[in-house]
Amino acid sequence: MQLSSPRLRAALLAAASLTLVAAVLPPPEPLGIGDTLFPQLGNPGYDVLSYDLSFTYKDNKSPLDAITVIDARALEPLERINLDFTHGTVASAQVNGEPARFESAGEDLVLTPASPVAANVPLHIEIRHTSDPRGISDGGWVPTDDGLAMANQADAAHRVFPCNDHPADKAYFTFRITAPAGLTAVANGVPGALPAPRAAGATTWTYRTLHPMATELAQVSIGDSAVVEATGPHGLPLRSVVPAADRGRLEPWLQKTAGHVRWMEARVGAYPFENYGVLIAKAKTGFELETQTLSLFENGLFTGAGYPTWYVEAVMVHELAHQWFGDSVSPRTWSDLWLNEGHATWYEALYADGLGKYSMERRMREAYQRSDQWRAAGGPPAAPKAAAPGEKIGLFRPAVYDGAALILYALRQEIGEKAFDRVERRWVAENKDATAGTDDFVRLASEVAGRDLTAFLKPWLYGKTTPAMPGHPEWGGPKSV
Repeated sequence: MQLSSPRLRAALLAAASLTLVAAVLPPPEPLGIGDTLFPQLGNPGYDVLSYDLSFTYKDNKSPLDAITVIDARALEPLERINLDFTHGTVASAQVNGEPARFESAGEDLVLTPASPVAANVPLHIEIRHTSDPRGISDGGWVPTDDGLAMANQADAAHRVFPCNDHPADKAYFTFRITAPAGLTAVANGVPGALPAPRAAGATTWTYRTLHPMATELAQVSIGDSAVVEATGPHGLPLRSVVPAADRGRLEPWLQKTAGHVRWMEARVGAYPFENYGVLIAKAKTGFELETQTLSLFENGLFTGAGYPTWYVEAVMVHELAHQWFGDSVSPRTWSDLWLNEGHATWYEALYADGLGKYSMERRMREAYQRSDQWRAAGGPPAAPKAAAPGEKIGLFRPAVYDGAALILYALRQEIGEKAFDRVERRWVAENKDATAGTDDFVRLASEVAGRDLTAFLKPWLYGKTTPAMPGHPEWGGPKSV
């Protein structure tokens, strides 16, 4: 029988090709880029350039219909393409406009294109799937009282959308969120178009980032929200998202953001992104999170009893500092996490010190006394132990917060305040929109100091015990308490 329809003929040939390819390839398996802490996170063979994510929201207990479009570049010949993805159902996949076979292997979604992909060619991937907010206890979608938000750190973005889920592969993002009437959707970056009304009163909201972003920093908020706009230093757009019913009581906190940005810029240089704001969600997460341009906070931090003003402000500065340290300059591996959290803790502590509430020296001495205990429990700051299975938040231990800030304090003691300030400014300026690691920091500090600091910093970074603190012989040796 002759096939008279060119479209039918092409479809059957593509299906036959997929069957033949599948017949000669071994079963798919999860891959990774070899991160010490997350060995199967990320995927080799390609570089993602951009994500275009579409979500259709019904309520926070139902899977969202979603489309993920990825533009990438193949770095090597690929018979298969591994993506990180779980907790959703895939309906179809295409690679460069042709249907692709899709299978799950561990927490990977493995695509088999109709024909192998050559090295150094563009990759255009389109996946239609669901994104399920139910039953997740360690990241991804976070149900709020009135909708959803995201908390993807460290390895949970792939519970929301197919991706190369490692900060070493940053990309630009576009978000298209369709939500029912009466709800507001907000995402990282700037509005890409005016909200577009849809059938039955639904509205589609579009946002895009102007700087590359790690997948763990993606943020989408859907809920009964108010968007509060203001202007920061040198015209910086400030955009915060709060529960509409709590806008009045939260606005005094939002008004502090411009001053916080000004304070940080005076110490490390210009804010690195297109806008900034805080997302205050009615949810209990147990943490705040530096999602790029829109930091996530629990509502209870601002409305609950028992948190003094200076403490709340210091926490706000912590997440703001991450926009430079962790977001603009992302960790090359997850063992470089200390560069994110140590710096954010440093500026949090410095801000509290400036308010006269909790001196930097007192905080660092207290950290010094506990440092050996922290290292024994979680590993040294630059070589942390992996978290227990199902407890990924366990990676975020005191050793990579105050224990890592202690390294920065020791460095400042060793090279002096002026040289230390130059290290900080150069670090964020020279690595803007990129990734960097511990060796890069040691190299830069040595260059600024005019001498090799490897022998000085290595014990602080990797030692099982804490070295003596320069300039503080009265502190003695570290003691467990």
